[in-house]
Amino acid sequence: MKRFAHPDLAEVSLSGAMQALADPCRQQIVRTLLEADGRAMACNEFELSVSKATASHHFETLRQAGLLRSSTQGTKCLSSLRLDEFEARFPGLLQLLRDEARA
Repeated sequence: MKRFAHPDLAEVSLSGAMQALADPCRQQIVRTLLEADGRAMACNEFELSVSKATASHHFETLRQAGLLRSSTQGTKCLSSLRLDEFEARFPGLLQLLRDEARA
């Protein structure tokens, strides 16, 4: 079973979080998870127009920035937002992303 590293959010800088959120593909991943309302999603549930390797890179970048929690369930990799933790560390940042999608 694959184990994923999840950083302590106290070690994640604002610039690191913003860098992770600067990419449109990663923004789409986060928006999809925001719409999932706390449900963990398998990688194949995301509508991304990139290769599997590139998608994996994007998920890893979001994990390293403290945005995602990933786990395995059988052969599936599931991802969910660390919403409460991330919101406590960077209040309002994800709300800006959510609001931008609605505009």
